[in-house]
Amino acid sequence: QVQLVESGGGLVQAGGSLRLSCAASGRTFSPFSMAWFRQAPGKEREFVARVTWSAGSTFYADSVKGRFTIARDNAKNTVSLQLNSLKPEDTAVFYCAANTKSGPYLYWGQGTQVTVSS
Repeated sequence: QVQLVESGGGLVQAGGSLRLSCAASGRTFSPFSMAWFRQAPGKEREFVARVTWSAGSTFYADSVKGRFTIARDNAKNTVSLQLNSLKPEDTAVFYCAANTKSGPYLYWGQGTQVTVSS
């Protein structure tokens, strides 16, 4: 069974930065990709960024492109999300997710709150 645990959320002023981390565990953990999603109050969960585990290829939502950076550390089984130039509209619970083949993300963390004040 795969377990994902996020950390690094918090309260920051607009224009500030945060770094989120996600630690994955599981005896046979070998994802195809890992991703970050977020859910703002009253809104549906939305995709933020993903990275393929083998090649390290990245893809971002237009709303975060140029501000957020996703990276993985294969040796440590971790994925991070660097959030720069934060805006109040980035306020959300951020979730880490993983899949074992191209397709739906089946494994999810519990989420970490990011709050950006204006």
